[in-house]
Amino acid sequence: METGGNSLPSGPDGVKRKVAYFYDPEVGNYYYGQGHPMKPHRIRMTHALLVQYGLHKDMQILKPYPARDRDLCRFHADDYVAFLRAITPETIQDQTKALKRFNVGEDCPVFDGLYQFCQTYAGGSVGGAVKLNHKLCDIAINWAGGLHHAKKCEASGFCYVNDIVLAILELLKYHKRVLYVDIDIHHGDGVEEAFYTTDRVMTVSFHKFGDYFPGTGDIRDIGCGKGKYYAANVPLDDGIDDESFHYLFQPIIKKVMSVYQPEAVVLQCGADSLSGDRLGCFNLSVKGHAECVRFMRSFNVPLLLLGGGGYTIRNVARCWCYETGVAVGKEIDDKMPQHEYYEYFGPDYTVHVAPSNMENKNTQPMLEKIRSRILENINSLPCAPSAQFQVQPPDTEFPEPEEEDYDERIRSHKWDGANCDSDSENGDFKRRNHDVEEGASPRHNLPNNTHNIKLELEGVGTEVLDMAAGTESKKNNEPFEAMDYESGEEDLRRDHFASPINASPINASQASDPPLLTGVQNQLQPTKPSEQGDNAPEIPPPSIATVNTSTCPTSITQTSSLNSMSSARQGSLSGPNPLPGPNASGSQFPVPTSDSPTGQSGSFL
Repeated sequence: METGGNSLPSGPDGVKRKVAYFYDPEVGNYYYGQGHPMKPHRIRMTHALLVQYGLHKDMQILKPYPARDRDLCRFHADDYVAFLRAITPETIQDQTKALKRFNVGEDCPVFDGLYQFCQTYAGGSVGGAVKLNHKLCDIAINWAGGLHHAKKCEASGFCYVNDIVLAILELLKYHKRVLYVDIDIHHGDGVEEAFYTTDRVMTVSFHKFGDYFPGTGDIRDIGCGKGKYYAANVPLDDGIDDESFHYLFQPIIKKVMSVYQPEAVVLQCGADSLSGDRLGCFNLSVKGHAECVRFMRSFNVPLLLLGGGGYTIRNVARCWCYETGVAVGKEIDDKMPQHEYYEYFGPDYTVHVAPSNMENKNTQPMLEKIRSRILENINSLPCAPSAQFQVQPPDTEFPEPEEEDYDERIRSHKWDGANCDSDSENGDFKRRNHDVEEGASPRHNLPNNTHNIKLELEGVGTEVLDMAAGTESKKNNEPFEAMDYESGEEDLRRDHFASPINASPINASQASDPPLLTGVQNQLQPTKPSEQGDNAPEIPPPSIATVNTSTCPTSITQTSSLNSMSSARQGSLSGPNPLPGPNASGSQFPVPTSDSPTGQSGSFL
């Protein structure tokens, strides 16, 4: 297969990259419910397998610090975030109207720890973006992330918080242009909608199109306004194999990299495009799927790897473990070593499984037509767009975690397999992919979901950015009420944070603190929120230490408005346009000082 520009091979002879890997040992405990195909336990299986292969020795292992309300509200509406924080299985009966409004309850059920789950996977993705911003790694990985369907004001397709949009917004603080590539079998509609009217982010999605969830992603959807031609959709049919997929993927991505010249790339590696997926209908092998990672890695651009879909969890673990090896430049053995979940991978106990003999409905003339159309659209792009100099928004900050020692870890946690069902076929959720008529619009009401928010921060300048301010997080079993940033609760956090730029520890009550999000004016009246076996073996969690973080004391005043979009793009549109940009003080983006901490995973301020 072709290699990318300025390519460096991966595999046994590949040049090593510095890789930061985000993993929370508790993520596998969250459970969507009986019969639901989304199983966070797949993240734990992936982690156990890659540790047994020794890949953890070639990465910095970090536990993500949970995202707080104000961090999630950089994209999501504050009332939606407040709802996610407040809703529990015990209070669901009293929230019928809100559940319908926020599209929670069917594909996106309410389960114990829902909000903590959102905080965890969003924290990993934004933490990876901060690592890349500060050049502390070349590749950042968060397999728990990649939930690309979530909208500004509603859940969708098993996704509640769109960690991808949050990570891209973080990357835009230091990078003029960001490329988002999606190889999940489902269209990356939530991310595309968020950046549909801007040229600061280009989205490219390879997906099944037709009578399939979410029903969007037509080849004619190319962006609008300033973002015209900065959205590329590659619609595919059932049974596409490795050769056909890369007949499109490699020339399209190579052309995008040449014309758009992104300074950072986010690759969503949804594994439901693999052969034999419980909800999927593609026929990619693990190697064919991983070739996308290898190809993107070859361009030597800061790369954020995220998870996504994937519902035959043994194959998800196979895929993401192998792709972790590709990221660090190591080819792992096909024969699987003994580990905690070894019995899941029988009878072959191998990483690679043969694709099926299903029919490939993607004919050569069809592929040629799609390829020509997409390349023609890319050629319509002007030269790589620049970003206007402006005061840089404050960095998202994290405590610095200690690295894990998996050779001496304590085997102290046992997953309760009795609470989870297996990953065998379940027809109940097949309907998710076959209840959308071709050409249908998503289930949104544009007037009710479009927010025009003015966000005031104590600082200088006025720019356009689609953001909303949130509140401090509380346990999700407590009733919702707005929290005062000046309260003493903030003092409990201050000892864990320090500034790299000669600033004192952060205390929300200090006058010299970096300004927090204040004063949100909303045009809308917000609603006030009132596979696994029965005896799965244990897996030990790593021990995590409490650590420090850093700040960048700069802020801006920004406003946001949404351009109208075509009828095919109706939904909770939320495209920040323009977006956070480079510092006006010079041509180089600011980086941490030499005495700043090297870790950046943790709580956002």
